[in-house]
Amino acid sequence: MASLSCHQKSIIIVLTILVAGANAADIFLTWNVSLDTTLNPISVQQPVRHTQKHICFTYIGSLLYLSGVIFLIEQVITINGRFPGPTINATTNDFVHINVFNDLDEPLLFTWNGIQQRLNSWQDGVSGTNCPIQPGQNWTYKFQTKDQIGSFFYFPSINFQKAGGGFGAIRVNNRAVIAVPFPKPEDEFDLLIGDWYYDSYQDVRRMLTNGPAQPNLPSLTMLMNGKGPYVNSSTQVYESFTVSQGNRASGKTYRFRVSNVGLRSSFNFRIQNHRLLVVETEGSYTNQMVVDSLDVHVGQSYSVLVTADQDLADYYIVASPKLSNVSNDPNSGLLGVGLLRYNGSSTNVSGPVPSGPSPFDMRFSIEQARSIRWNLTAGAARPNPQGSFNVSNVTVSQTFVLSGSNAQNGNGGVVYSTVNNVSYMTPDTPLKLADFYSNGSGVYTLDQFSTNSSNGELRQGVFVAAGRHKGWLELVLTNDLGSIDSWHLDGYGFFVVGYGFGDWTAASRFSYNLFDPVVRSTVQVYPKGWTAVYAFLDNPGMWNLRSQKLRNWYMGQELYLRVYDPDPNPAKEFSPPANLLLCGILHNKHQIHCH
Repeated sequence: MASLSCHQKSIIIVLTILVAGANAADIFLTWNVSLDTTLNPISVQQPVRHTQKHICFTYIGSLLYLSGVIFLIEQVITINGRFPGPTINATTNDFVHINVFNDLDEPLLFTWNGIQQRLNSWQDGVSGTNCPIQPGQNWTYKFQTKDQIGSFFYFPSINFQKAGGGFGAIRVNNRAVIAVPFPKPEDEFDLLIGDWYYDSYQDVRRMLTNGPAQPNLPSLTMLMNGKGPYVNSSTQVYESFTVSQGNRASGKTYRFRVSNVGLRSSFNFRIQNHRLLVVETEGSYTNQMVVDSLDVHVGQSYSVLVTADQDLADYYIVASPKLSNVSNDPNSGLLGVGLLRYNGSSTNVSGPVPSGPSPFDMRFSIEQARSIRWNLTAGAARPNPQGSFNVSNVTVSQTFVLSGSNAQNGNGGVVYSTVNNVSYMTPDTPLKLADFYSNGSGVYTLDQFSTNSSNGELRQGVFVAAGRHKGWLELVLTNDLGSIDSWHLDGYGFFVVGYGFGDWTAASRFSYNLFDPVVRSTVQVYPKGWTAVYAFLDNPGMWNLRSQKLRNWYMGQELYLRVYDPDPNPAKEFSPPANLLLCGILHNKHQIHCH
C-alpha cells in the first residue's frame, strides 16, 4: 500500500470522527487537582511516649505533634476540591475532553480504568503511554467512549498517588436506540469503596522505596465514597443513600454502581435485609443473578439493582475485606459501613452488621465468579446482541502464562513484585513515544523476557511483549502467593474463560467456559490458583497489563503488550495528538504531526 500524505491522513481522520461521532456529544471538563489537608475521612490520634510542658506545634512529614499527641495529617488528592472526584457521565461514542491542571508538587497522570481508548493508546494515561503533567502545568485529555457502555472509574496512575485519592466514577450510558435489559431504575448511585491508609500516601511510598525490605505498612480502614465507616468512633462523616419505598408490595428499584477503588483488599458487599440483582460488570450486561452478597475485587466494577421493599427503616450497607478476620462490629477498623435510609424512616439501625460468607471461603468466591455469565441476547453499545461476538469457535494464536509473585533483591534487600520473576522498571521515556519516534530503540527491547515461564533469578527491566494484531491471545494468570491478586489489561475487554486452584496445565482448558464467559477488563486470581482469559487483539497500541493491587503495581508487577499494525492508515490507529507532551530522550525533539 502506498504511503499516505499528511493531507490524506487528515481527511481520513476527519471522516472517521464524523462517522464515529454521529449522534455523539462533546463533554468538556476542567479539573484542578490539588492536595487538601482539611479532609480527614478518619481521625486518628496516637499517644507518644513523652509529654511537653508547653503547647507546641511540630510537623514531621505528615505528622503534627501537638502537646504529646500525634495527629495524622492526611493529604487527600482532590479534584475541584472534591473527594472523590466528579463523576464523568457520558453516553456511548461521546468525546470527553478533560483539561487537567496539576496543582500538586509532583508529576501527575490519570488513567481511565476500563475505557478501551479504541485506536488511541495516546490517551491511556499510564507511564508507558504518556509523559506526566508537571507541577504547575496543565494538559488536556481527549478520548472517546467508543462502542462501550457500563460502569468504570478513573484514578491517578503514577507515584503511588491512588493511595491519596483523586479517583472518581465513570458512567457510560446506553444510546437511546439501544434497549437496556432491565426497567429504568428510580435512581442511580455511584458507590466507590476501597481500603485506605491512615498515613499519607507520600509516607507510605517512602516506606516502600526507602524503608526496610519488609516495611511494616500502616493500618487500613475502608471508605465508602471517601467517607469513614458508620458508627466508627474515628469517622468524621459516613455515607448514606435515601430511597423511597413506593408500593410496599413491589417497592422502587435503584441501581448501585459499585467499584472497588481500593489498594489491596477484595471485599464482600451486602445490604442488610436486601438482595442484590447483578446486571452489569465493566461494560457487559450479565445474566441477571440474585445474590445475598457479592465479592468485588480490586479494580472491579458492578451494577446491582436493589429494590426498596422492606419496612420503613435504616439498613446497613457493608463491605468486609476478604481473607481478613474482621468482626461485625461497626467499630472494626477494616469494615466499611454505610446506610440505606428509607424516606420517612424513624427507625435507626442498631446491633451488629449483617454477616456475609466466611472471608476465608475461597470456594464460595470462585463459584460465584463462575456463575457470572454474559447475557448473550442483550444489546449493549451496538444493536446486535452481545453474544454475536463470542469465543465458542476461535483459534488461539498466542498463549502467555504469567506468574505474579515477589522476589527479594539480595540478602535483606527490597522485596519487589514481579511477573515471571521480572520487576518492571519504568523508563524516563514512555514506551509509546519511543515506539513512534525511534521504534523503541534506546528505551526497550521487544520480547526480551519470557511470557511463558520464569526468567530465572530476579531481573529488573522494561518488560514489553509483542501481541499479534487481530489474533486471539490466551492469557493465563497464576498466583503463588497467599492473597487474592487482581489483574487488569488496558485497551480491551477480555473473555474470562476459567478459574482454578493449583497449577494450570494444558488439560485445564477442558474446564473452560467457552459458551457464555463474561467480558470485563479486571479479573481476580485466587491464592495458589490461576485464571484464564481470551483477548482479541484488534486494538493496536501500547497497552498496560498490571496488578491492580497498588503496592504490587508500584513495586513492579506489570508489563506492556505492544499490538502493532504496520498499516499507516490513521483509521487503523490514531496519530499522536497535537498537544503531545515529550520527555525523556525525546525532551528536546521537535514534534512531528500532520496539520
